Amino acid sequence: MRKVKLLILGAGTAGISALKEAENHTDDVLLADPGPLGTTCARVGCMPSKALLHIAQQVAATQWLRKQGLASGGLNLDLPAVLAEVRRLRDRLIAGPIRTTKALEDRYLPGAARFVGPDRLQVGAETVQAEAIVIATGTRPIIPEDWELPSKQVLTSDTLFEQPDLPHRIAVIGTGAIGLELGQALAMLGLDVRAFGRSTTLAGIRDPAVNDAARELIGVGMPLHLGSTPAPMAKDGRIEIAVDGKTLEFDAVLAALGRRANIEQLNLGELGVPLDEHGMPPLDPQTLQVGDLPIYIAGDVAGLRPLMHEAADEGRLAAHYALNPKAASYDRRTALAMLFTEPGIASVGTRFDALPAGALIGELDFSGQGRALLMGKNHGLLRVYADADGYLIGGAMVLPRAEHLAHELAILVQRRLHVSEALTLPYYHPTLEEGLRSALQGVRRQLPERARTPDLPVHSGGD
Repeated sequence: MRKVKLLILGAGTAGISALKEAENHTDDVLLADPGPLGTTCARVGCMPSKALLHIAQQVAATQWLRKQGLASGGLNLDLPAVLAEVRRLRDRLIAGPIRTTKALEDRYLPGAARFVGPDRLQVGAETVQAEAIVIATGTRPIIPEDWELPSKQVLTSDTLFEQPDLPHRIAVIGTGAIGLELGQALAMLGLDVRAFGRSTTLAGIRDPAVNDAARELIGVGMPLHLGSTPAPMAKDGRIEIAVDGKTLEFDAVLAALGRRANIEQLNLGELGVPLDEHGMPPLDPQTLQVGDLPIYIAGDVAGLRPLMHEAADEGRLAAHYALNPKAASYDRRTALAMLFTEPGIASVGTRFDALPAGALIGELDFSGQGRALLMGKNHGLLRVYADADGYLIGGAMVLPRAEHLAHELAILVQRRLHVSEALTLPYYHPTLEEGLRSALQGVRRQLPERARTPDLPVHSGGD
């Protein structure tokens, strides 16, 4: 039996972050992963999808030039070359995590892990006893068991980027982040794409005004069928989906219905704690600890904040607490989620449905925003939330390049700034970020007269 201070299960973002944090305290660490290596984000998630979106948005930009009468001629797009370029970039990005894992040599165990006791696991041919364990085994795409479709006609985010080419008619089932980003990218690349969602809400947007704007704008280039559960059926080499009283035909389906935790092979029943209906043990969302066991769960498998930057934070936290169980409690960063669609979608901090009593909302319709108008992208909506006293607590948006404005708002929220203080910060003209100032002014106008101050820093004296 091999004994170790810390065993980390999974070499994804959370697992590698846990490893780096652990190595600040000890070298007595093992990392186990059955492969493939490279992290979900870099291999099949956020990075290849953004590469595909970038190319697609360049194609859309040329179409906009022609529509405006500023260019002529067609674009002969080579879709197999596009997919090959995405893979080239993907392979470059996964090289680093793979090197990190393989550089561990005998501290890396290339196999699936299975608990044979609360502190013991079978990893390949080895039995490992660990003083503490971090579970960071990640997730995989959900494919409904009742879909009776040929496997070659069912794509997921794990398989899409491996295709040498793609068929022309694709049904995207699921309107979360994965479905909207990949669906819109494929539509911009010239494929016939329709998206289907069980909910009338896109990408988990909680603010109804922002959701309405998103549905209108995203639906321009990719028809949306929302509020029903589609049942794709195979027929004569094609796929049929009945919707709105008619039958639509497709060549393939992209399953974007979320991801399932990779826990089945772990044999978590050996932990001796109750498991929920999904087979997960009780988890403290603050410390990531399982009950009072020296076991911690981090990253997508935990299901708390399934985003890459959050997985990295959770990996660090899990390893730190595993090796320092009496350490001070750490706060999480301000919640920040975004989609890189056109226009972008983002949420920051407190969600709309969790706003406190008396919350103030300032907003700006981007149809008349100066820089957006110059870019030919004057569309979208920004909503900023503050508590009753005017301290910023969150926001939601659908607007061009939302990633930048969302970051700025997240910093203001994490710093717990009052709206009057936020308005003293610099806003250059003409920028999209000026839209944030307009929304902040909308919040300030709702405050009592005594709370209003000029939009300038108070003079501190001196020269």
